[in-house]
Amino acid sequence: MGNEEVSSPLFETKRAKGIVLYRLFAASIFVGICFIWVYRWSHIPKAGEDGRFGWMGLLGAELWFGFYWLVTQASRWNRIYRHTFKDRLSQRYENELPGVDIFVCTADPTVEPPMMVINTVLSVMAYDYPPEKLSVYLSDDGGSELTCYALLEAAEFAKHWIPYCKKYNVEPRSPAAYFASIGSDNAGDFTLIKKLYKDMENKIESAVKLGSISEEVRSKHKGFSQWGSYSSRHDHDTILQIVIDGRDPNARDVEGCGLPTLVYLAREKRPQYHHNFKAGAMNALLRISSNISNGKVILNVDCDMYSNNSKAIRDALCFLMDEEKGHEIAFIQFPQNFENVTKNDLYSSTLRIISEVEFHGLDGYGGPLYIGTGCFHRRDTLCGRKYSKGYKSEMKWENRKGEEISIPKLEESSKSLASCTFEENTQWGKEMGLKYGCPVEDVITGLSIQCRGWKSVYCNPTRKAFLGVAPTTLPQTLLQHKRWSEGDFQILVSKFSPASYGYGKISLGLQLGYCSYCLWAPNCLATLIYSILPSLYLLRGTSLFPQISSPWFIPFVYVMIAKYTWSFGEFLWFGGTILGWWNDQRIWLYKRTSSYLFAFIDTILYCLGYSHSAFVITAKVSDEDVSQRYEKEIMEFGASSPMFIVLATVALLNLYCFAGFLKEAMTGKGIVEVYETMALQILLCGVLIIINLPLYQALYLRKDNGKMASSVAFKSMAFVAFSCICFKFLY
Repeated sequence: MGNEEVSSPLFETKRAKGIVLYRLFAASIFVGICFIWVYRWSHIPKAGEDGRFGWMGLLGAELWFGFYWLVTQASRWNRIYRHTFKDRLSQRYENELPGVDIFVCTADPTVEPPMMVINTVLSVMAYDYPPEKLSVYLSDDGGSELTCYALLEAAEFAKHWIPYCKKYNVEPRSPAAYFASIGSDNAGDFTLIKKLYKDMENKIESAVKLGSISEEVRSKHKGFSQWGSYSSRHDHDTILQIVIDGRDPNARDVEGCGLPTLVYLAREKRPQYHHNFKAGAMNALLRISSNISNGKVILNVDCDMYSNNSKAIRDALCFLMDEEKGHEIAFIQFPQNFENVTKNDLYSSTLRIISEVEFHGLDGYGGPLYIGTGCFHRRDTLCGRKYSKGYKSEMKWENRKGEEISIPKLEESSKSLASCTFEENTQWGKEMGLKYGCPVEDVITGLSIQCRGWKSVYCNPTRKAFLGVAPTTLPQTLLQHKRWSEGDFQILVSKFSPASYGYGKISLGLQLGYCSYCLWAPNCLATLIYSILPSLYLLRGTSLFPQISSPWFIPFVYVMIAKYTWSFGEFLWFGGTILGWWNDQRIWLYKRTSSYLFAFIDTILYCLGYSHSAFVITAKVSDEDVSQRYEKEIMEFGASSPMFIVLATVALLNLYCFAGFLKEAMTGKGIVEVYETMALQILLCGVLIIINLPLYQALYLRKDNGKMASSVAFKSMAFVAFSCICFKFLY
């Protein structure tokens, strides 16, 4: 190997084009924002004048919007893009590639069906990687016999599936996704592998419908005896089973090649001990895996997030094993992508601008956030190691053949590592492993790693590395964003706030990047003010914005047109659709006026000691009629929810205010004269009405089960009627 070849980097970094142009554009918007602030401050109505309260409310909202806009610019001013050279990695290190431990976490076989879980497991078992260096761990916090049985069946199927994938270079390597993409094929191998998959699927689904494992199956697998101590999913001993031992020379596929190690774990649960949700499961896996395979690299994926790119593992290693910069990198984050997103992304699940723009910007300041799935870590950084310039971790493979221990002994010696009491009086959950006490344990863990001096990398290859299941109903979407925004806001008000904890440890740009997400929840206040007050004052005929003929009208119009024109063009540039952008704006409004509002309230109550953090699992399955409406891009509301009462109240308030305004205008001054003085208020109220059309349909026109509950309609109408009457006649 020549010196030139050795010195060639394993990845390259390119700065995004047009950054100077964008900075000039952003500067012009900031000038417009400053003019808006000056106008709002210099034209405050005197005490006792009509509109003073609304004016002050809009001043506060506009100050907040301007401040938050400045914070978000950090993730756009320094975007970079990465490209890996996997061929160079293979040429230099193919025989020395490190061991990789893959963690798959599941918690509820009802919400996360076993078939979905094992498709994810099979996809990562079939990575384009030496099988003896690959170990897959399934953490089952539901402690379900059904999930364990599904894994045992998957282990048998893997003996056929893995060689089939390698022979035909299959992509994706989730069997369900592969067969769905291929359709029908009469080739012999395809027919055989599909039949084997269907046989496995039938066995698993039959057991799921039955709700238990048959005695015949139970007698074949001694591992089921471990459920003897099982009282409930919250009260049982550690259940650990090494399903496939990759070190065993007899663990072979049908072609005679080795298989990856495969392990099932249901950590000990007791009612009197807090189990710390997913963070606790990950920490248990860290300890268990260190005793079994001890791979130097760890990948964690959610159970619905299957591998869509068999070479993603090599992409990650190009960063970690780069001779010049690899020793600085702690983790490589891949974006979250979804296979079931509709053409126009009904619920804005792709988070397109975050994954295609903002995370690339954060990468330019030292790395993106750790988002809890699709992330490759150095084991030692997850376990608390601090970065030092002189330290260079050897990522090469270490053969453990000299450490042969029988499977029963290895299982027994490892069980104590997943006990409820193991972490007592230790640094686990504090300085070691994932941190506890926050609904977004991933974000706070990634921040602490970066504050120890490490960098992270954002890798967004053309072929998406992982594909998951996006929410298919509005309640699921809002609940997911409530959990995210609540957890991020808790970080901001904790001792781990990026503004204070990160000061002097990470770059200012990265601090601002973290803060832009930590400030999601407080956005609810300014958004609610702008969604309600202008419409209420429109009903009274009181103007809160400059007239069309006023020069102060220009900065408002410029900021609005420039911001949304750029947003629209950017969304289309990165693969979105026109209707997809409109859906994105709608969900932006719904999140800010419901999810973020309840997240903000719950966080304040949490800080005052009146509530506790909880981890809510997003449902991964839907009823058939729900799925059909989702595919037709019909919004799913369904059961009553406090979030829907807020959404419906805001939507109806704007509709009633607009109708009342039109009535007054037509019988009074006339539309043209009123439009001259209140154009921006009319426009704002009109846009809010148009964006809420699906909500009005769900309230009054739809007859299917996805409509808005009648109780929501009655409550919201009562709130709106009371508000309008009071504001019109009493204020």
